[in-house]
Amino acid sequence: MAGLFDTHCHIHEAVRRTTPVYDKWHEKGAVDAEAILAAARAAGVERILCIGTTLADSRLAIEFAQTRDNVWASIGIHPHEAKGHLTEDIKSQFAALATENKVVAVGECGLDYFYSHSPKEAQLEILKFQIELAQQHNLPLSFHVREAFDDFWPVFEQYRGIRGVLHSFTDSIENMQRAVKYGLFIGVNGIATFAKDPAQLAMYRAIPLENLLLETDAPFLTPTPYRGTINEPKHVCVTAEFVANLRGTSLEQITAATTTNANRLFGL
Repeated sequence: MAGLFDTHCHIHEAVRRTTPVYDKWHEKGAVDAEAILAAARAAGVERILCIGTTLADSRLAIEFAQTRDNVWASIGIHPHEAKGHLTEDIKSQFAALATENKVVAVGECGLDYFYSHSPKEAQLEILKFQIELAQQHNLPLSFHVREAFDDFWPVFEQYRGIRGVLHSFTDSIENMQRAVKYGLFIGVNGIATFAKDPAQLAMYRAIPLENLLLETDAPFLTPTPYRGTINEPKHVCVTAEFVANLRGTSLEQITAATTTNANRLFGL
């Protein structure tokens, strides 16, 4: 059976703190990144994409990926961090990372109106900047959109030929179908395993298999039955099993399809 692909995690943050929110890796003392990778491999997770959220964090993701097999990096400025990345100097430094070895995507980028860590205007500016950077280098994007699709779609529709994934998707079936119409992939993680809303579960069932990706968002969003523990890439297998059962198909089919999809999107 083909191995699983965790298409969105922050495991590189286990090595060194660069963004305070990811101190979750370090809450219980020393963290062994190599042990986390070994556990993932033992669980059948053969490929991992580390997602950057700031300039410094993206540099760390690249460093982590370049020194490890079957690990890649995506450079990103999270919408929460947009206000700190508005200067031309910071943008220039960030843009230079796009040509680094093992960089296969841009993001996570997008809009998050659930929190107000950055003003909407800053979020929109940094989103457009990252879309244009990705298009300049023919890279796909990893999008983070939370309670902001009314503003996201008009920005998205200004561009042609965007390739990418809506990461950690939990929104409506209508927005899922709109994304699929544009050729986007839909990233599903541990949230699905503890979702209770029948409409949300129906949405997960309705994602076309050819548009489905699996992820963990580790160290966050730990799936059932491991709630209360720090999430790791190894747990992508739990989400895979849940999705297979939810859709009435085999784990082998879900694994093969989602890994094929990821390889295609990220050019691997």
